Amino acid sequence: MQQVLADPTWADTLTDADRRALSPLFWTHVNPYGRFELEMNSRLDLDLAARAATVPNPHTPKDEAAVATT
Repeated sequence: MQQVLADPTWADTLTDADRRALSPLFWTHVNPYGRFELEMNSRLDLDLAARAATVPNPHTPKDEAAVATT
């Protein structure tokens, strides 16, 4: 491909649209975000008790009513 495109005869023949059409041939295999392989057959061992301790208590409707009346 490089030899054909380097030939002056082809360089003069190809239009800008022709060159744009060639671009996907060179770039469709590129993944700019990297490769992420997911293991869907196993679960993460998360300690839910430790995670629950870091989440603040949610507001209840009583709390909101008390704030509104004061």
